[in-house]
Amino acid sequence: MKNEMIMAINSICVERELEPQVVFEAIEAALVSAHRRRYNTTANVTAQVDQKTGAMKIFVEQEVVATVEDEQLQISLLDARAIDTTADIGGVVLVESTPTDFGRIAAQTAKQVILQRIREAERDAILQRYQGRVGEIVHCTIRNMDYSSGTVTCTIDGKAEAMLLKEDQIATERYRPNGKLRCYLVDVDKGSRGPVIRLSRTHRGLLRRLLEQEVPEIYNGAVEIKSIAREPGQRSKVAVAAMQPGVDPVGSCVGMRGVRIQAIVNELNNEKIDVVEWNPDPGQFIANALSPAKVTDVVLDDTIENRTAIVVVPDRQLSLAIGKEGQNARLSARLTGWRIDIKSEAEAEAEGLAEFAMELAKKRARLAMARA
Repeated sequence: MKNEMIMAINSICVERELEPQVVFEAIEAALVSAHRRRYNTTANVTAQVDQKTGAMKIFVEQEVVATVEDEQLQISLLDARAIDTTADIGGVVLVESTPTDFGRIAAQTAKQVILQRIREAERDAILQRYQGRVGEIVHCTIRNMDYSSGTVTCTIDGKAEAMLLKEDQIATERYRPNGKLRCYLVDVDKGSRGPVIRLSRTHRGLLRRLLEQEVPEIYNGAVEIKSIAREPGQRSKVAVAAMQPGVDPVGSCVGMRGVRIQAIVNELNNEKIDVVEWNPDPGQFIANALSPAKVTDVVLDDTIENRTAIVVVPDRQLSLAIGKEGQNARLSARLTGWRIDIKSEAEAEAEGLAEFAMELAKKRARLAMARA
């Protein structure tokens, strides 16, 4: 092995972002493997490669004996003391056994082991690099699509391969080779053929990270995201709260003339995003969540066996509050963590909602007395 090889190894390390020590260890392992194959030996073999000069040495461990019966595994006391003056019968010495020529088979074996170790090192490097980025947004380039399964294969940063499964795709999006995407890194697993990186365009975390990128007040902690409910590609609701006096949490997220929220809408393929103000009072929070509908009244049943909010809205606001196919009510329920039953003012009056509210108040009073 010459200095040219050292230069080649250093070039590989730079190109593939590998530690030189890992590559040299791979070469040493390859030399050991080639030596054992060539000489068909069971002896303990070690290899040393000088990382500056490329000089290679192979050592075989041999037992010091009075009478040598197996020249591969044993050495006489006289020869042993020529190597190590402290050698004695029953001990072991390392005998240099560097071949002048490994031969075609040995060289091929060394090459195969080196390539295998380099692949393993690359896989480990990818695993370590991206395991620390789980929960972040990554920039991806689409490579191809498996039309039978619907899985889209991407590359991250032009290096690591990642998968965007069908269930992690926005249904209204169309993916084409060489297209660019921003995805949420869901998970990194050590697969049998290398790291398996899972991406998502539908995860709530993607919307959270996009808001952190677009809204400085969220990034610096002046505004906090309390909860997110999302139906990817269609509509989302985000509850935010001000953590500093004088900060408008909703206005901060929307931005002047809606420029901040529109940037996120564009990124998510025109997914509508409602930003509402979180409130510690569940009734007010539920009323806010149902925006853009106006709420007349909210009656909460927060007893142990139930957690339901009966929401009364003006008659003309009923369809708006429920939303298309129940979407507004469904997202509001997920956002707040309450079951929501929406009624028009006419329905509430017909069903005697005021009487229900009075009975509920009495029930709460009885529970409070029982706890006391």
